[in-house]
Amino acid sequence: MSLTPSALHFLKSGTRTAGHFGFQDLERLKKSAAEHERPEDKPVPVHKASANDRRIDALHGMLTSGVCAYIDNELYRSGEPALFYTVGTVPRTGDTALSLQVVGVEKSIAETLLIQTTRAILEDLGYEEQLVRINSLGDAESTARYIRELTNYLRKRIEDLPAPARELMKEHVFSALNYLVEKEHELGMRSPSPLEYLSDPSRKHFRGIVEFLEMSEARYEIDPRLLGHDRCYSEALFSVEPQDERAEGEEAPIFVRGGRYNAFVSTISKTEVSAAGAVMVLRGKKSPKNTPQVRTKKPSVFVVQLGFGPKIRSLLLVSELRRAGVAVLQDVVSDSLQSQLQKAEGYGAKYAVIIGQKEYVEGNVILRNLGARSQEHLPISTLASYLKRATK
Repeated sequence: MSLTPSALHFLKSGTRTAGHFGFQDLERLKKSAAEHERPEDKPVPVHKASANDRRIDALHGMLTSGVCAYIDNELYRSGEPALFYTVGTVPRTGDTALSLQVVGVEKSIAETLLIQTTRAILEDLGYEEQLVRINSLGDAESTARYIRELTNYLRKRIEDLPAPARELMKEHVFSALNYLVEKEHELGMRSPSPLEYLSDPSRKHFRGIVEFLEMSEARYEIDPRLLGHDRCYSEALFSVEPQDERAEGEEAPIFVRGGRYNAFVSTISKTEVSAAGAVMVLRGKKSPKNTPQVRTKKPSVFVVQLGFGPKIRSLLLVSELRRAGVAVLQDVVSDSLQSQLQKAEGYGAKYAVIIGQKEYVEGNVILRNLGARSQEHLPISTLASYLKRATK
């Protein structure tokens, strides 16, 4: 593909875009967390991540690195969700990688935020055409049912399995299935779908992500063959794939994969923490020796939301404002109006754009001038042009 960016441009653009969606540099977040007292009523989490754990996470060990960074840097001290990014290198290949982590958010907005942020990063790098693929393994109850059915399915056809798949069955049924899917073997393509075994809470969780994709008018496919190890993943898995007709048949230069990994955190830390992450790998480009320092324009606008629909609309609005050249921030994982307004003032924002359920339904926003303590209602369709003029 002719659009392949340099490693430096990939990281600069990626971290700058991630910042608009609320992700922070790990060191900055670490300093902020250090200002809080360690919670005395809760045990201090520790982790015991092994080399095998890094292999199981299937994303070059970067999900493992994410939860380790969360614990090692004591980000839990703030008592708030942690949204951060890290820059890394893929073992063996040396390829440049950017990981995004959302820790402490149980709802599907975590996966939704990761999907929208990685899509925005790709768009800013010139990949406007993308395909999102999603699947779900569900919660522990869902996964147990699925594994039972999948095991029965493969055992009944053990004689038809390729020798490597039979060996992998001894390790784990998912290992065998992943092999069959990678080889596009008929037994893999016809295997049971995990979506058929989701519990009611898991169906609701997955439906929230699908509703976001529908609202965003993103190209997407529900792909039951998008898999990961059950010891790592729970609930949703996703990939975001750049599309370029000029390079049909070629491997995309940027690999994007992510999902929820609550079960993985529990396994390696004995701590019950909700976590979701995404990894973006720039293939064939070695990481720069020094992590680029991103200078961003001071945000003058903070987007505030209340409710599921408004959360989704606020994510899409952030993208619209970015494209219009308006520096913007938001805290989409927050459910508190007061907390969001306090953060807006703390960042020195001039305007707060507020979307509640009423505004969401009517297609309006409340634009609050934080300095003048005044506000007005505007159609959301005119907001970008209005703010572009007002924040010059």
